[in-house]
Formats: sequence, structure tokens, C-alpha cells
Amino acid sequence: MTLVRFISADGKQIREVRAGAGDNLLDIAQGCGQPLEGTCEGQMACSTCHVIVAAEDFARLPRASEDEEDMLDLAAAATRTSRLSCQIDIPADMDTLTVQIPPESRNMQGV
Repeated sequence: MTLVRFISADGKQIREVRAGAGDNLLDIAQGCGQPLEGTCEGQMACSTCHVIVAAEDFARLPRASEDEEDMLDLAAAATRTSRLSCQIDIPADMDTLTVQIPPESRNMQGV
């Protein structure tokens, strides 16, 4: 099991949940009430599930695909360690994963 920590956009709240290997981060986030829209339902056609991965965890995740990086270019408040949560499946060898909800988001349905 992996301990997943969600840090609120303002950095004041932390929600910790347990996840199994192969579980999808967007599903985990939505299941525990995190404000990630996931408008395209994991089809990589929006950036409404954008999260900022803690620097110490970022390198331990599989690299983002070129398509994911292209979509992250559209994400509001993207950083070097930004990822689409719909594209992160929890690796079997990961003990903890910390992600922060971005300070702003962009509703891709209105574009």
C-alpha cells in the first residue's frame, strides 16, 4: 500500500489516503473529495486533473508522455513537477506520494 498525501491549493490542509499498486491517482483523488475535475475522464483531452507532484516523488514516477506534456502546456499554474493525475497509476514500489492541488485551474469545457 502507498500513502498518498493531497495538499490543498493553499497548503493548509493535508488529506492522507492509502492506495494500492496500479490504482489511478485521479480516481483516488475524486474518491476522497479532492477538487480535481477530470472533465475528459482520463482521455488526456484536458488539464482539469493537473497536480503538482512533490519534487522528491516526481523522479520516482514513470515519465510523462509527449501527449501529456503537450496537455500540461495548457494547465494553469503548471510547474516543472506538474502531471495529469489521470496518467499516474501508483507504482508497486512507491511507499508515499505527495501531490498538491494547483492554486488555479482552467475549465477546459469552456474553451
